[in-house]
Amino acid sequence: MADSSKTEKATPRRREQAFERGGLPRSRELSGTVALLTVVAVLSWILHGWPGQWRNLFNGSLVAGSGELGPDTPLFRMAGLTLLRSVAPVLGAAWVAACATMLAQGGIKMAPAALTPKATRLNPASHLKQLYSVQGLGRIGKSLVPAAFIAYLGATILWRERAVLGHLTDAAPGQFAPWLFQRIYEISWKSCAVLLVWAILDFVLQRRTFETNLRMSKQEVKDENKQSEGNPAIKRRIRQLQRQMRRRRTLKAVREATVVITNPTHYAVALRYEMESMPAPVVVAKGCDRLALEIRSIATWEGIPIVENRPLAQLLYRSVEEGAVIPAKLYVAVAEILAFVFQMQSRTGAGRRR
Repeated sequence: MADSSKTEKATPRRREQAFERGGLPRSRELSGTVALLTVVAVLSWILHGWPGQWRNLFNGSLVAGSGELGPDTPLFRMAGLTLLRSVAPVLGAAWVAACATMLAQGGIKMAPAALTPKATRLNPASHLKQLYSVQGLGRIGKSLVPAAFIAYLGATILWRERAVLGHLTDAAPGQFAPWLFQRIYEISWKSCAVLLVWAILDFVLQRRTFETNLRMSKQEVKDENKQSEGNPAIKRRIRQLQRQMRRRRTLKAVREATVVITNPTHYAVALRYEMESMPAPVVVAKGCDRLALEIRSIATWEGIPIVENRPLAQLLYRSVEEGAVIPAKLYVAVAEILAFVFQMQSRTGAGRRR
């Protein structure tokens, strides 16, 4: 009986785990039935050429029988070719049909967990227990249903031909053989049709049972999401630590700045420029609101010049990432600020050499 709490569809991870264990919604009867139906169809197509092939083989064997038979006798090659022409199309078509049916049911998947040898699989007692269990008896009963339909079809066809059956004893072999092959072919394709319908129903039931067994409760879905994506609390803590590390790295980089350009309070961008080694100024740190105040505080403590330029500070903050060189369109504006800073430092002599 299905658990009423399992109302959610299976997640991709749950399906992957089921496939790894060898769970796949597949009907064994469907592949066999399609292969058998293909054999019947191919036989009805090539059967008319068989009498001539086997007649030639029989005549050749009579001719070769007068001499000594050996491995190099053409009779052996003729027999092999005749057998190959008769059997190869049938077996090839059945194999292709069976493989196509398996692919249509979900493909061929390797399940290492299902292929691992276990002692219970080699124990005859466990197989007998499965045979006489409720599931084993259910499988036996399920196989008897199409067998009963096929028996009914055969009896119906024979009852329909009861008038012909009474005169077959007086019929010539040339008349009896075609009638017999026609009845065998009729019983075969109708039986295959019954088996095909039954196999399709079995596949639908197998798929429905598979989906029902894979259903999950809401708590199981939450637990799996935590395992695959991580605990939300842990993820928040990781993001918080990452922000703290970025903040410490930013504030540490401010100590290497040449000038800090502010908004004056909302934005702060720290630039570093070495005339001898750097082709253009670099944004070493930037921040807004609280981080901007901290950048200003460190700059004040370290004696780094702070210049107020609202448009330039906003533009640098929005368009340039930390560690990147400023764009060429801002060279003139930044150069004016740096020239002013260098001029003031040269006059006072209190600035650090940049």
